[in-house]
Amino acid sequence: MDHRQTLLSLYEAAVNAALPETCLPPHLPAPPDGRLIVLAAGKAAGSMAQAAEAHYLDTLGLAPDRLAGLAIARYGYARPTRALRMVEAGHPVPDAAGVAATQDALDLAASAGPDDLVLVLLSGGGSALWTAPVAGLTLEAKQALTRDLLACGAPIGDINTVRRHLSRVKGGRLALAAAPAPVLTLAISDVAGDDPAAIASGPTVGDPTTLDQATEILSRYRISAPEIAALLADPANETASPDDPRLSRTDYRLIATPAISLAAAEAKAVSLGFDPVLLGTDLEDEARDLAGDQAAMARERADAGGRTILLSGGEATVTLRGKGRGGPNQEFALALAIALHDRAGIWAIAGDTDGTDGGRGAPDDPAGAIISPDTLARAARIGLDADAFLEDNDSTGFFERLGDLLKPGPTFTNVNDLRAIVVDTVRP
Repeated sequence: MDHRQTLLSLYEAAVNAALPETCLPPHLPAPPDGRLIVLAAGKAAGSMAQAAEAHYLDTLGLAPDRLAGLAIARYGYARPTRALRMVEAGHPVPDAAGVAATQDALDLAASAGPDDLVLVLLSGGGSALWTAPVAGLTLEAKQALTRDLLACGAPIGDINTVRRHLSRVKGGRLALAAAPAPVLTLAISDVAGDDPAAIASGPTVGDPTTLDQATEILSRYRISAPEIAALLADPANETASPDDPRLSRTDYRLIATPAISLAAAEAKAVSLGFDPVLLGTDLEDEARDLAGDQAAMARERADAGGRTILLSGGEATVTLRGKGRGGPNQEFALALAIALHDRAGIWAIAGDTDGTDGGRGAPDDPAGAIISPDTLARAARIGLDADAFLEDNDSTGFFERLGDLLKPGPTFTNVNDLRAIVVDTVRP
C-alpha cells in the first residue's frame, strides 16, 4: 500500500466535506421581498459568495439588481463573482485593503431596510480580514498587536477576545449596524467547540467576554502596549452582550464543522481497511507537546500490531524561539518525526484544511507536511539536523529539502487542521 497516498486521501476527504459548493446551497434562505445583501468574510468567502450567486441568480432566477454585497478573502483566495464585489486583503496580519473593505461592508449593512435580508457568510480568517479598528487605534498598532499575539503562542480564542474589543465590526457590531433589518449568518467553523462568538470573532452574535478579560490576556502574555491598554479600559469599547435586544432579529447556522470533516476522514480510513481512532476535534496545545503525546500513542499501537489511523483536529500553537519558517502543522510533523525516531510502520500527515500553514501569508505557502519511517534517515544523508531545525522553528526549511511539504494551494474552505498518523505493522 502507498501510505503517502493514503495520507493525502485522508486530507482530501476532510477538505471535500467542507467545500461551499456542496455544503452551502441547502442552507440558503428564500430571497426577501427587498434586497438580498450578502456580506462574506474569511478564507472561504470567495467560494461561498460564488456558490450563493449560482443559487440565487441561476437556480432561482433572482434579478441581479436585487442582489448586492461584498466578499473579502485573503490574498490568493478570491473567486470569480458577478453581482457581488470580491476583495482580497491581508491575513493573518490585517492591512489597509481589509480596513477599506470592512468599512464598505459596514456601510452596506447600515443601508439595509426592514424588507431586506443581510446574509452573512462566515469562515475562518474573518477576524483578520474584517478589520475596523475602534476610534483611536491605528492600523499599525493593530498590526503590531496581532504579530505579538501570534508570536507568543496565545491560542486563537485569546487572540479573538482581544480583537473583538478593538473592533467596530466584531463582537456583534456588524449585526448592530444592520439593525433593525434581519440578519442570517451561515458559517463554516474552524474553531474548537464551534462557538459562534469565536468564528471570525462573532460579528453577528453577542460576546460573552469582557474588556477586563481582554486586558488580562495581554498581561498574561506580557504584551506591553500602553495605547491598547487605554482602549481596553474605555467602556465605549465593550462589545454587545449575548442578551442585547438589538440582536433579536439575528439567526445563526453552522453549515460545516471540524467534526464533519474529521468524520469524512474517518470514513475514508475505514474504506481503506484501517481502524480509525479519533483523538478529538479541538486539540489546541503547543505543537511540540501534541507531537510528543501522539508519538507515544502511535508507538503503543505499532507495538501491538495492526492497521490503525490516529485522527485529530484543532489548532496547535507555536511559541517562536528561532527565526525559521513554518507553521503549527509543519512544526507538529517535525516534532513528531523526532519523537518517533524513524519507528518502522508509522507515517503521518499534518495539514491546515485552508491550504496554508503559517508562512508569509502567500497562497503558495505549504499547508503542512508528511513524515515516513525514514524521514530522519533521509535528512541525515543530506546533512540535515532535525533538532536544530526544530529549535530554529524552521520546519518549512527542513521538509522543503526532503520534498515532503504538503502544498495543495488554496482550498477555498477552512475547518481547521487535520492530523493523521497511520500505523501499519501487519506483516504481509
